[in-house]
Amino acid sequence: MTSNETAVQTASVDDQYKITKADLIKTSLNVGSLGMEFSWTYYKQMNIAFCLMMAKMLKKIYHDNEEGYREALVRHMAFFNITVQFAPFVGGIALSMEERIARGEADPESVNEVKAALMGPLSGVGDAIFLSTLRVLAAGIGISLCQAGSWLGPIAFLLIYNIPGFWLRIWGIQKGYNLGVNFLDQAIASGLMEKVMQAIGIIGAMVIGSMTVSMFWATMPIPIGGGEGAATLQSILDSIMPGLLGLGAFGLYYWLLSKKVNPSILIIATMVIGVIGAYFGFLA
Repeated sequence: MTSNETAVQTASVDDQYKITKADLIKTSLNVGSLGMEFSWTYYKQMNIAFCLMMAKMLKKIYHDNEEGYREALVRHMAFFNITVQFAPFVGGIALSMEERIARGEADPESVNEVKAALMGPLSGVGDAIFLSTLRVLAAGIGISLCQAGSWLGPIAFLLIYNIPGFWLRIWGIQKGYNLGVNFLDQAIASGLMEKVMQAIGIIGAMVIGSMTVSMFWATMPIPIGGGEGAATLQSILDSIMPGLLGLGAFGLYYWLLSKKVNPSILIIATMVIGVIGAYFGFLA
């Protein structure tokens, strides 16, 4: 066999395992991508579905490295949560980074760092667009048609809400992959990536801060003093800083998680404390 024939065979093998546009589109519409909330858990939320979305492409990337494939699967079982329509975009970036990891050009931990940095900001944008705006608009149009006696109401709702979402899935995974392949090296070399990651971190911290207020539903109605004008502990805390109780709970949970306390234990403990607190009246 000549050297030219060997080179042709090697090139054909490389092409066989190259990620194509068709591969990306199939990934954006596979059972993992479309089932982001079907396997949702309190522990790691959408991690199982995200890993399932990535699995076939990871197998292609690590076709000659079974251990690398196994490690990649474990890597993508990390915590993941995002507006579901944006999941393929993050998956596309992750796939481009996995190709670099497979070639030894990137740190394996960097892919989860990028995923974690993107989750908060993209979820803030995605929830505002799809849940707070587009879904309400689609429901309004669908209900109006139904009230007028038209059978097009449910169909209009599904089309208005899902067509932009499916377009974003298909376009997003390709854009994410191309950004990862063509943009990351230049961004890192110019220092732009560091600035972007810093900005994303700030936005993510703002999102987490707002969630400590808007997603904490407990008060402490313990009376301080006597008579009808007696203040409650909750009103005193609110006068110091609104949301202080939620912030304190967030700080406690963050500290416990940093000490490697199992999240399942924290969830059960929260339920038990909530029931006991409501029964004895120090929580409401």
